[in-house]
Amino acid sequence: MHASAAATARGSPTKTTRSGGFADRYGASVDIVARSNVTLLGPEDGPPLVFAHGFGCDQTMWRHVVPAFTDRFRVVLYDLVGFGGSDLSAFDDERHGSLQGYADDLLELCRALELGPVSIVGHSVSAMIGVRAAITSPDAVARLVLVCPSPRYVDDDEDGYVGGFSPADIDDLIGSLDANHLGWAQAMAPVIVGRPDRPELGQELTELFCRMDPKIARSFARVTFLSDSRDDLPLVTVPTLVLQSREDVIAQMAVGTYVRDRIPGASMTVLDTVGHCPNLSAPEETIRAMQPFLASA
Repeated sequence: MHASAAATARGSPTKTTRSGGFADRYGASVDIVARSNVTLLGPEDGPPLVFAHGFGCDQTMWRHVVPAFTDRFRVVLYDLVGFGGSDLSAFDDERHGSLQGYADDLLELCRALELGPVSIVGHSVSAMIGVRAAITSPDAVARLVLVCPSPRYVDDDEDGYVGGFSPADIDDLIGSLDANHLGWAQAMAPVIVGRPDRPELGQELTELFCRMDPKIARSFARVTFLSDSRDDLPLVTVPTLVLQSREDVIAQMAVGTYVRDRIPGASMTVLDTVGHCPNLSAPEETIRAMQPFLASA
């Protein structure tokens, strides 16, 4: 194994900066990669595996899961534009006013890194970002792992779809965020994590939410909670695994089942855990569910 690959396989990250070997290798593409604060792990010639985080978070949400995959995979961690260590100046109201804009960011990132077909692990809203990427450029995506996905959070009484939230619920959620960002973060984060027995997890998510740029947070909240990706699901042509928490107030069991049933050939594993962030609260079970699916990548 190449020396640098061996180092990353042992868990030492390669950060993509604007100077040094990365810039020499990738040239102008460095700006595309730097905007998303990319971290590369694992052997350079391993099958590429991209982890995408959920609303208001950053790539650290995967820190308990990623080490199980760095021996074999070329792991790519990144921050959605507007969050974590990304370049906030790259946020564009029009481009990032839809999930498609974030999917385009992801595909541009994969091209900049010269990756072959990638496996995408998307948590929460990034599950649907992964779906959009797979539809937009099916040759660029090998498979999808959708962790606690929801194609639409708002109930649709006309066709009987249950997303888990009424229109008034979502209006209240977004209105609360608009009115008091920090108060919203402190109230919502523990509910999303769903583990009152482990308050440190709720505190971690609270701190991530509190670090969000308020303007970007308001914009992305609307994109996240008001999007309707249901018509996208039947268009997915790559192997897909849905990971669903046994109890999740944000994306209920019926929603995970809906996603599985509408993506052709998709399978679903129910994790015996509570909450919307099993990558944080139940990483061992999340890993065990992913490994067989990714074994043939």
